[in-house]
Amino acid sequence: MWGVFIGIPVQKEAFTQFAINALTMIDMLNEENIESNVSYREQTSWLYLFAMSLTFGPYLVWMAISPPGGALGQPGADLSPLWLYAIACVIQLLILGAGHLWLRKQSPDDAKAPLDERDRAIQLRSTGAAYKVLLVGMILVGCVMPFTSGGWKIVNTAIFMIVIAQVVRDGLSIWSYRRGWHA
Repeated sequence: MWGVFIGIPVQKEAFTQFAINALTMIDMLNEENIESNVSYREQTSWLYLFAMSLTFGPYLVWMAISPPGGALGQPGADLSPLWLYAIACVIQLLILGAGHLWLRKQSPDDAKAPLDERDRAIQLRSTGAAYKVLLVGMILVGCVMPFTSGGWKIVNTAIFMIVIAQVVRDGLSIWSYRRGWHA
């Protein structure tokens, strides 16, 4: 069965599951659920994870359900995914902008505080893991896929790997703050 999301038909089951996940993440970001001891850096990681999931989740689901046709660079190529990608980017920027303003308003001193050793170690660890995921993805996209695939499949795989790398970075950062980071 088909539904409509931003004027684009999608499967209702996929959209419903995505909506449930988005509402769960919004509930986690809700002011009552954020404990007073949650650091500003952890809150920004939650914000990035939420924005990435909310914007690029539907884009990637749509590309998986209904891949675009036509070869890139050829007359008659389907360029509608570029508009969907642009919409996802703009919505993500709006979410991040509003979220950062809200977080800064909630804790202005924490937002201005420099990174301490723990924050730097968590950032280094999570960024290093995300870089490895991104590196593997770009090797796949740049060295393997040109011989097996083409066009939009390569572009969307690259976007998917960038999203996965960011999710790894934010997820590991959140996990390190929650669990406690140990050298």
